[in-house]
Amino acid sequence: MIPIKDVNPSRTVPFVNLTLIALCVLVWFHQVSLDEEDFNLYIYQYGLVPGEIFARPYTLLTHMFLHGSWLHILGNMWFLWIFGDNVEDRLGRIRYLILYFTSGIGAALLQTLVSFLMGGTDVPMVGASGAISGVLGAYLFLFPHARILALVPIFIFLTFVELPAVFFIGMWVFIQIINGLLTLPLAGYGGVAWFAHIGGFFVGYRVAKLMVKRYNYL
Repeated sequence: MIPIKDVNPSRTVPFVNLTLIALCVLVWFHQVSLDEEDFNLYIYQYGLVPGEIFARPYTLLTHMFLHGSWLHILGNMWFLWIFGDNVEDRLGRIRYLILYFTSGIGAALLQTLVSFLMGGTDVPMVGASGAISGVLGAYLFLFPHARILALVPIFIFLTFVELPAVFFIGMWVFIQIINGLLTLPLAGYGGVAWFAHIGGFFVGYRVAKLMVKRYNYL
């Protein structure tokens, strides 16, 4: 399922969300301006390498602004564009920023733990996926009854279907969990960081819930 848009208008300009997208895009254009060797060195310098997390703790943040391919950044920024504005609108700019980075760090720590357990500690992790998964978790908590217009495969055809957010995001997280379990033996050796997605999602959901309880947003 590919989200096209959410039927959930935002009341404010999502300044923080747009800034995060712009920063990721600017960093990506810098990455693609490098030759292959420098590109890889940049990934290793600012990506999160599990075995060096204590030596380079700054990568808990910097890895969120790097991406590995055009498809990687386009997919991430598209999800952030669709879901981030409403979460920022509901939580406010500062709390949204806290949720975003807390989710990204939580996602990175879970993926790092899994990498250590599975014996792979030298493969860098990059991407905003963990933080954006947290945005999805927050969206599910804040707007479970919102509608998502999605492109859905039905047999050999693709069709547009309007789905409840609880179903769309629920299916998304279910897919992350299944893929994470199926690829667990390879979790420390590269590929999609499924456990970062899972960790980020549940951190984001929990943080949004705590913020709503603390500041009485609902």
